Amino acid sequence: MAYRSVFKFARIAPTKVRHVVDLIRGMSASDGLDALRFLPHRGARMVEKVLRSAIANAEDRGARNVDSLRVVEAKVDGGPMFKRIQPHARGIGFMIKKRFSHITVAVGDPVADAVGEQE
Repeated sequence: MAYRSVFKFARIAPTKVRHVVDLIRGMSASDGLDALRFLPHRGARMVEKVLRSAIANAEDRGARNVDSLRVVEAKVDGGPMFKRIQPHARGIGFMIKKRFSHITVAVGDPVADAVGEQE
């Protein structure tokens, strides 16, 4: 069973966070936390919080072995945008899009998932 956590309306562009999320996808949860701790990116702090929340959700809901959890799903979707207009030459307005992200991380036990599929 996968335990999910979602950070909606994160004030960072999705393209900036996707590089970080691609790094931890498929890792064990503890290795993912270690990798995120030493990344200098601002998005790494956000993904680290979401991953910690997913692990806490697993503990709260009675996961049997929290140490063996793996990141089974990690994705970043685009959210809404603030649209601002910046003046340009000759009276032209330039559109500035301040993007939001929805960060989703799910952890699960791959051994338990494989046993569940066989039954």
